[in-house]
Amino acid sequence: MSLPKDSSMEKGAAPSVSAPGLASEEDAAVLAKLGYKQELRRNFSMIEIFGIAFSIMGLLPSIASVLAYSIPAGPAGMVWGWFLASGFIFIVGLAMADLGSAMPTSGGLYWWTHFFSSPSTRNPLSFLVGYSNTLGLVSGLCSIDYGFSLMFLSVVVIARDGNWTPTNGVIYGTYLATVLCHATVASLMSKIMGKLQTVFVVMNFIVIAATIIALPIGAKDRRNNGHFIFAQTGNLTTWPTGWTFMLSWLSPIWTIGAFDSCVHLSEEASRPNKAVPFGILTSIGSCWFFGFIIMIVMAATISPDLESITGSKFGQPMAQIYYDAVGKSATVGLMSLLFITQFLMGISTIVAASRQTWAFSRDGALPFSSFFRPISKRFGYIPLRAIWGCAFLALILGLLSLIAPAAAQALFSLAVAGNNLAWGIPIFARVMWGRKKFVPGPFYTGDRFSIPIACVALVFLVFGTLLSMFPFGGPSPTPQSMNYCVVISSAVWGGALTYYYIDGRKWFTGPKITVADADLTEEQQVAIREEGLDVIKTVVEKRDLGMGKAV
Repeated sequence: MSLPKDSSMEKGAAPSVSAPGLASEEDAAVLAKLGYKQELRRNFSMIEIFGIAFSIMGLLPSIASVLAYSIPAGPAGMVWGWFLASGFIFIVGLAMADLGSAMPTSGGLYWWTHFFSSPSTRNPLSFLVGYSNTLGLVSGLCSIDYGFSLMFLSVVVIARDGNWTPTNGVIYGTYLATVLCHATVASLMSKIMGKLQTVFVVMNFIVIAATIIALPIGAKDRRNNGHFIFAQTGNLTTWPTGWTFMLSWLSPIWTIGAFDSCVHLSEEASRPNKAVPFGILTSIGSCWFFGFIIMIVMAATISPDLESITGSKFGQPMAQIYYDAVGKSATVGLMSLLFITQFLMGISTIVAASRQTWAFSRDGALPFSSFFRPISKRFGYIPLRAIWGCAFLALILGLLSLIAPAAAQALFSLAVAGNNLAWGIPIFARVMWGRKKFVPGPFYTGDRFSIPIACVALVFLVFGTLLSMFPFGGPSPTPQSMNYCVVISSAVWGGALTYYYIDGRKWFTGPKITVADADLTEEQQVAIREEGLDVIKTVVEKRDLGMGKAV
């Protein structure tokens, strides 16, 4: 990595890494050490960084979207599947918090991969991680907005007593309008986006509180006992019961899958080396605890006839659980709260996805990088073009919903597989090649525990990726029940590596330096070199007044 050869500074410029109006000098210096100048405004506090991750996770709406993975394992599968998988996800969060505190940058995952990997692997692995993470985030936006569309339309179905079924065209039309709304809000409300995260978090807790209060009250005459909740297993698939239990882990794996958004917002966070690990761990921990409570409440109030829940005429298992407990009117109200919260999730998701897309474009790795690279000062120092690029890609991927529900479900699985690969490779690179290069930040799990934590995280990420590719219904899927994640993920990963070896290797050299050496003190230049980056002297154009020649 090196400074752009066309960098230039006026003669006599004072060495400084300050970014007036964008960031404090201390925060700008942290970013400059990684080779980047401050271009985004740091609007997010530590609590707001937690807020964006927690609001993307959208705990209860996300659980409602993927209940089809949990319910077939029975009530005990719902409860203990959530608890165990969430614990492993927290371990992944610890491994990522170590890295995020040490090196907070928007393109952190592929930046860390390039920094820690061996010379022969750093470029292709960094390229692969960047593409997998970008597609994983956009797929997350697709799955959230698709889930919102189904929830929104389920309210219409409930209002019509199940006498209407939305077509694939109606679902896609709702999805299209939702994506466009999210892109518009992310573009126009950037200056208060950090503050909005507090509103989104409050909305999440309102819908959680409403559910854990309403369900037990509504089902007071038919609550299930403790044995049913904590020990009653089930199997509504043709897989063995044990494997059906493991598939129930996909519910928390998909739900608690947005903590890397803290990394992608790190260049917009104050004190990022503390805010990023705080956001990662508190968002995962909150979902672990409150999700466990929600699963217990649902297991206590769900109908023992689980097939009637998964085959609900409303098209949403959560809608049926509400309907059985509190009736039609209250169900409409609660489902409305759910889809409103899910809508807010999409806003935060497109913000995070656009920052990763912008960071990867900044390093010239995406097609049309020069187009997506500029920052819009008019709209509040945000990557406006990257926002709309993510929206356009989401609209293209959403066309899968027109094919079949199984194809649309691949969007959920791709979000898991794409992000798991992107999280796992930098952790692996740090363990395999980068132990001596790692310099801890303010948050660190310690020399004794850091590497074992990373190893456990890697095993779980590999397992979760394989799990996301299994056909859910059983070992002999039809074209209609096939899990197409393996096809789409292979196309993404194979396509990225093919693109790299055919063309990308000729020009992609990893993350680029965007801060000029004339902006750095000698001490800061030494610090950058210690991070493995090369600082090339800025070319300063002077004019020989006598000869008129450029020197």
